[in-house]
Formats: sequence, C-alpha cells, structure tokens
Amino acid sequence: MIRPDALKLGSRGSPLALAQTYLVGRILSERGDMPAEAFSVSTFMTSGDRIQDRLLQEAGGKGLFTKELDEALLDGRIDAAVHSMKDLPTRLPDGIVLACVPSREVPFDAFISPHGASVTDLKPGATVGTASLRRQAQTLHLRPDLKVEMLRGRVETRLARIEAGDFDATYLALAGLKRLGLEHHAAGIVDGESMPPAPGQGALAVTARAGDEKTLAMLKPLDVAEYSIATTAERAFLLALDGSCRTPIAALATVADGRLDFVGEVLTPDGRHCWRRSAGIALGPDAAAVARELGLKLGAEIRAEAGPLYQAHFGDRGW
Repeated sequence: MIRPDALKLGSRGSPLALAQTYLVGRILSERGDMPAEAFSVSTFMTSGDRIQDRLLQEAGGKGLFTKELDEALLDGRIDAAVHSMKDLPTRLPDGIVLACVPSREVPFDAFISPHGASVTDLKPGATVGTASLRRQAQTLHLRPDLKVEMLRGRVETRLARIEAGDFDATYLALAGLKRLGLEHHAAGIVDGESMPPAPGQGALAVTARAGDEKTLAMLKPLDVAEYSIATTAERAFLLALDGSCRTPIAALATVADGRLDFVGEVLTPDGRHCWRRSAGIALGPDAAAVARELGLKLGAEIRAEAGPLYQAHFGDRGW
C-alpha cells in the first residue's frame, strides 16, 4: 500500500516513459534507503502524445511533451516529473527547476531496418520514416537519394510499421530500446561521429518546484555529475541556437578524466548544408560553468556562420 506521504512522481503514460519513471523510483529507493511504497506514479497524456498527424514543429515544439506535467507540478498534484532530457525545453517555466540528472543510457540512435545495418545499405529511393527533423536532415545529408516520410508514435508502433513494410527503415533512440528490453530490434548502431544524437539523448531529467526544499533535497543525491555536466554543455549549445523542433540540431558531450569533449552540428532540413563544431576542454573546479560556456560559445559560432544562409532558405521557420 502506498503511504499517504509518498513522493508523487509524474510521468507520461507510454511504456517507455513509465519504465523511465519507475527506474527513477528504484534509484530513489536504493540511494535513499526508502521503501518502494514511499513513491507513487501518476500518468498524464501530454499534448505531444495526442498529436499524431503532423510534425511537432508544426504543432508547437518540445514543450508539447512537458506542458501537462509542468501544470501538475505547479498546482501540487505531483512533487516531481520524470522526462527524457531531449524532450525538455531549454527554458523551463517559472517556478520549475531541473532537480537532477540521475541516469544516461547509450546516447546513440539505433538503425531499424530489414534491409541492412545502416543507412548506407539502403537502395536508392528507399523510404525512411521519422518525425525527427534532425534525423531527416542527417539522413538526407548522407543520402540525398532517399525519401523521408513522417513516422510518429510509440516505440512499439514504429517497430510494427517497419515490420509491416510501411517503411524501409527508421531510427529509434537506443536508450529507449534498452529500457524496454527491445534492443534486439536494432539492425545497427548509428555512428555518433557521422550522425550525432539529439542534445540530451539517453539522459533522464527530473524536474521539481522551485522552493520545494524537501523534494529537492531528496532528489539531489540522485544527480550524476558526469551526466549533468555533459547535458549542460549540450543544452547550452541548443540554447545558443535558440533550438527547437524547427531546427535540426545534434550535440554530444562526453566527460572523462576531468575533460569534456564535444561535437555539435546544425543542418538545414533538406540536408544540403551542415555546420559543425567540435572541441575539448579541461573542466576544472566549476565544471558545470565551463561546460555551459563551451556549449554557448560553439553554438554562437555556428549561428554566426550559418545564420544568413539559414534565413535565406527558411526565414522565420529557423532561428
């Protein structure tokens, strides 16, 4: 039986979102020495879950997957919300803070296809299904001869569409497949150098109310410095580019031995143009600040270089 004073976690209702939320609950139990009944999970259907007939950039962008959870946080129905980091807007609503980054799985994309282990194996004119503008742009940059069509839905739905032959291939985050025990569906792992993932991919983000000291203190020990620092750099890059679902942006930071290595790129949706920056830097004592500054700097450099051409091609649909 759930205790009356249980910490209330909020989640989207998909199998992947619930798997991630219960993972956070288990981490809380293990690290906080708390019984499982000290936590409860409430599910919410977000605007992003309801919209299945058009691209996210046409419907409002990333906030579509967090809006209802943000509202539940602010009015006290839940104490914390568990998100995929890549779904979290760079600017959080007033009164909500990022409390911790407790977990990050492998950040790369999985290539799903019965026709080969990578996009290079597909025949000319093959159809790749995706609702991700980043994946669309990267695919067309590598293979302009392919067709890209919209494929949205839960992980299981997209796998079923490939099995039914509706598309020749798609991409799914390897992290999501692993958390669902479905990694055997991956025909191959996408090379993170040639096709970097979305900023924050594979990482979890737990948000809470600003000023809720009890909940924040409970969540703080779950923060993993390596993941927090890396995603800080990736989100700063996104912020510098005013990133949204309207702009194909990729970024990956890795932290090891006191050093951060970063690669990020911006593309035009048709894949014809790609601007990339990579850098490595020693982190020092204030690692988060260094990571943020690097992400902002590299994003600003790309924006300065790419801005005029991007605006010429896409106007106010870009940044």
